[in-house]
Amino acid sequence: MILPLFSYVVTALYLATVGGLTIYALYVLILIGLYLRHRRDPAPPLPDIPPAAQPCVTVQVPLRNEPHVWQRILQAVAAFDWPADRLDIQILDDSDDETTALMQAEIARLQAQGTPIRLLHRARPTGYKAGALAEALPQARGEYVAIFDADFCPPADFLRRTVPYLAADPTLAMVQARWGHLNVDYSVVTRAQALLLDAHFTVEHIARNRSGLLMNFNGTAGVWRRSAILDAGGWRSDTVAEDLDLSYRAQLAGWRTLYLPDVVAPAELPPLVATYQQQQARWAKGAMQVFRKLARPIIVSPQLNWRQKGMALLHLNGYVTQPLLLLLVILTLPMTAYHPELPLAGAALSVASVVMPLLCFLGQVAHYRDWPQRIVYYPVLMFLGLGIAWSTTRGYLEGLQSWGGEFTRTPKFNLETNDRPQRKQIRPAGVPRMLPGEVGMMLYTVFTLWLACYLRQFGLIAFSLIYLGGALLVLGSKWPVLHFKTNWRDEQ
Repeated sequence: MILPLFSYVVTALYLATVGGLTIYALYVLILIGLYLRHRRDPAPPLPDIPPAAQPCVTVQVPLRNEPHVWQRILQAVAAFDWPADRLDIQILDDSDDETTALMQAEIARLQAQGTPIRLLHRARPTGYKAGALAEALPQARGEYVAIFDADFCPPADFLRRTVPYLAADPTLAMVQARWGHLNVDYSVVTRAQALLLDAHFTVEHIARNRSGLLMNFNGTAGVWRRSAILDAGGWRSDTVAEDLDLSYRAQLAGWRTLYLPDVVAPAELPPLVATYQQQQARWAKGAMQVFRKLARPIIVSPQLNWRQKGMALLHLNGYVTQPLLLLLVILTLPMTAYHPELPLAGAALSVASVVMPLLCFLGQVAHYRDWPQRIVYYPVLMFLGLGIAWSTTRGYLEGLQSWGGEFTRTPKFNLETNDRPQRKQIRPAGVPRMLPGEVGMMLYTVFTLWLACYLRQFGLIAFSLIYLGGALLVLGSKWPVLHFKTNWRDEQ
């Protein structure tokens, strides 16, 4: 009696997991359909703002312990093509290493040249990035605020191609630009990340913004109307996704957003699997916190229709696919033992597995003539996405259980090319706390594959093989011996 009951429970969980993944596959298909419908919609023309009417703009660069990239971002924002008497550059520094001292001399030099730049150093920072932005806003001179993370390198005409939209439309809260990539050719890992980011900034953002759905600010490479920030409640540190939180609160308050895919600000992709894993875990935690915080306001909002509400809730809870994928891996073992016939579940998984490659394909075709050479890295992205499922799930569950938390920064290394000397700067991060769980899941998957082969249940092993490949990729990237060998080769 117990065994049949257990098999029913396992089957029910398996079907529920497949059903959840299918819902999100359909959600992505809807976004793809909206993108295909609106991708050729003309972008709004750049408003003509007379020189005398150009507004004052504050540029904020929040950073902490960035000895490798501070100089590049300072040079980039100092080169902005905007009247100096209407430009206000704030370097929001929470560093407790040599970064502060290194920047002081460069900032003094820029000030002597007439660049309106200031260093705002917090000796006792609170609230992480959100706290830095909130504390600096009262000191900002501009009615518009452009924000850039330390690893970005915006072009000199960035303000001229974004600020006029805000100046001409009083209902517009924020303008978001597309992220480019400074080091896409650095490794197969950066190549894989670029596929996912290009899909997000091309297909998803265009689909949401041009079809009237709520879209998010990406934390950098965007310009905000100061009054919209204040009207929406300001920057808050009760989540570790302050950008997602503020952009949704602003839209719930009636403000509009604009996405400009032709304005590109290149940035550095995390070159290590460990740093990418850390970034994704933080994003998953923050998105879940924002979902908990804003789900009810979205549902009861009188300004949103049912379509906007449903797509917004699916968007905010998008990282739920990570625990669902992990659960699918776990359930494969008992499913292999019992092997119930579930043809519809297999068909649903087959359809869902096509959605992400299609999303990435569209993101590449839209911008790159050499897209066939880029899309071939999708298998690496597939392995990487499953390989970090354990850590991303942990981040998701932490966001479900708590508010705020440590904002773990993603290290930057000033990588713009694939040259060997820069590669030698990189060292593996310490053994993360999720390592025991990752090893346990890998061993569990190996046993699942052995059992499937022993019982000749080959229909269920494909997914486990992919997960095992991802686990080996992630764990192998953390193995010190492999890094030492890589460094040795680079020095030859």
